[in-house]
Amino acid sequence: MKVSYKKLWVLLAEKEMSKQEFRENLQLATGTMTKLNKGQEVSMAIILRICDYFDCNICDVCDAVKTKNGGNI
Repeated sequence: MKVSYKKLWVLLAEKEMSKQEFRENLQLATGTMTKLNKGQEVSMAIILRICDYFDCNICDVCDAVKTKNGGNI
């Protein structure tokens, strides 16, 4: 499984908010923003902070997506 933040990027577009403005408003570290941009996992605390900021639910900002190989470690 991997994480998709496509819904987050759509939400930013709907709010007419740039990624830079988003990062600054939520006081996200540049490393965290890089992880979001690359579709990598971030902490649940970050996801919850995003949800609180937009007054939405987790499913409104990200999805778990099944990978071809099943994501075996």
